[in-house]
Amino acid sequence: MDLSKVTLEIFTKLEQKWLSHCVSTKKTRVLSIDGGGTTGIVAGAALIHLEDQIRLKTGDPHSHIVDFFDIIAGTGVGAILAAMLSADDGSGRPLFTAREAVRLISEKNSELFKLKLVGVLRRRRRFSGKSMDKVLKEAFKKEDGTVLTMKDTCKPLLIPCYDLKSSAPFVFSRADASESPSFNFELWKVCRATSATPSLFKPFSLTSVDGKTSCSAVDGGLVMNNPTAAAVTHVLHNKRDFPSVNGVEDLLVLSLGNGPSSGRLKVHCNGKCSTSSVVDIALDGVSETVDQMLGNAFCWNPTDYIRIQANGLASPGLVGPRMAEAVLEERGVESLPFGGKRLLMETNGQRIESFVQRLVASGKSSLPPSPCKESAVSPLANGR
Repeated sequence: MDLSKVTLEIFTKLEQKWLSHCVSTKKTRVLSIDGGGTTGIVAGAALIHLEDQIRLKTGDPHSHIVDFFDIIAGTGVGAILAAMLSADDGSGRPLFTAREAVRLISEKNSELFKLKLVGVLRRRRRFSGKSMDKVLKEAFKKEDGTVLTMKDTCKPLLIPCYDLKSSAPFVFSRADASESPSFNFELWKVCRATSATPSLFKPFSLTSVDGKTSCSAVDGGLVMNNPTAAAVTHVLHNKRDFPSVNGVEDLLVLSLGNGPSSGRLKVHCNGKCSTSSVVDIALDGVSETVDQMLGNAFCWNPTDYIRIQANGLASPGLVGPRMAEAVLEERGVESLPFGGKRLLMETNGQRIESFVQRLVASGKSSLPPSPCKESAVSPLANGR
C-alpha cells in the first residue's frame, strides 16, 4: 500500500469535511438602513435590487428580504422602509415588498414631507406633522384596521430616536416590546418619532401601549443616522434571540446609505452654516464614523461587512429612475481599517449581487419569533 496516497486521501477527506462545515455554518444576517433625505432613493434602489436578486437566485417570485435577514434596523426614512419590510400582515408575512415600500414613499412623498410656512411673517419652512401622521397611520395597519405595534414584525426590528425628556438616545426594539407593553409602541408613531428632524418637524411625543413609558422624540439621525453599530451591538448582547453569536465573525452585515448630505449644505458667504446645514453635517458625520468603526471591526473578514453608499451623485439632472440606476452603476467604496477609503472595481449593483449569493447559499433565516413573547420579564430599572 502506498502510504503517501493513503495520507493524501485522508487529508483530502478532512479538508472536504472542514470546507463543508464552513459553508454550512450560518451567520446571523443584519440589514441596516440609514436616515437622511426625504426620498430614500439610494437605499430604495439598493433594496429593490436586493429583493429582485433574491427572487432570481432562489427561483421563488414570492421571496421577501425578511426571509434572508435575522434583524433589520433603520433611522428616519430608512426606518420607514425597515418597518414596511418587516411589518407582519397577520399571517407571518411582510405587508410590503421592497418595490411596494419604495413606491409608497415615492407616491406619498409630498404628503409625508408636506411643506408649510410658519412664524409671524410666515417665512420659516417646516414640514406638516399632521400630513405625515395620516400617511403613516394608513400604512401601518392590517386590512381589518388593527394598528400594528413594534411586536407585530416578522423579524426583530431596531429604530432609534433622541429623547428630549431624558437627554439620551432611545432605541425602540421588538425585543423590548416583547418583554413588556411598557416598551411596546405603535409602529407608525415609532417611524414618526425617528423622522422628527429639528428645524423641519416639531418634537414628537409618544407613549407606550400601556401608557407607562413616554418619549419626546427628535430625529434618530442626530445620534444614529447609520444604525448599523446599534444593530451589531444588539445582536452581540441579545443571547435570547441570537444565542449562537459570539463575535463579529458570526455576522453578515449589509449597510445601506442614503447618499451624503454635504452636497446640499448651505454656507453663507461669511462662513456661517444654517441650522439645516448643521443637521446635515451631523447626519453625515455620524454615518461616516459608524462606517469607519465597522470597517475596523470587520478588518479580518471584510467580505462580511458590505456598505452601499452613493458618493458621486451630485448632478441635479439625476432624478427618479435615472438616479436609482446611477446608484447601482456607481463603483463601490470601502472604508479601510484605521482611516481612508478605497474605490472598488465592483459597482454597487455587483456588490449586492455577490452578497445575495451568500445569503441564498446559507438558506432562509430560521430565526423563530422572540421567546420574550412567551415569557414575562421584569421591566427595566427607571421605567426604561
